[in-house]
Amino acid sequence: MGMFDFLKGKGGDSDKKQTLTSPANGKVIAIEEVDDPVFSQKMMGDGFGVVPNDGDVYAPGSGKVVSVFPTQHAVGLELDNGVEVLVHIGIDTVELEGAPFDTLVKEGDTVTPDTKISTVDLEALAAAGKENTVIIIFSNMEQVENFDLTTTGETTKGSEIGTISAK
Repeated sequence: MGMFDFLKGKGGDSDKKQTLTSPANGKVIAIEEVDDPVFSQKMMGDGFGVVPNDGDVYAPGSGKVVSVFPTQHAVGLELDNGVEVLVHIGIDTVELEGAPFDTLVKEGDTVTPDTKISTVDLEALAAAGKENTVIIIFSNMEQVENFDLTTTGETTKGSEIGTISAK
């Protein structure tokens, strides 16, 4: 880092702290409120959930797609700061083998909070007895310096709801 790079906003902490946005219209909840112990007890990492009002799911920050699950219920992203994010739609939805999901991105795609990454038929999830919470998990927590969820409750997609800083 050059002596005056801080004036240009390059290097240092500015590259490591990233804004997080709501991936859906709905109610933002703390990860501890997600109705599945694998997520609520942070076995897969820290994060948050959104109980969606509609079936559109967006990227929770800027980055790139690193994996799309064959069952279309989850998409793996790497944020611009290097933090890995799992966007998991619903609880136990892997059992539905892709039926109510339509993934709109592929590996290698660049995403922003305006990128719709998936759609899900919420009525089909309900009919199958599955919860529809969109769960955001930071899967490489050893690389995370700080995660701050600043907003809970009703929100709209793309609204700033927190920050995550990489080490």
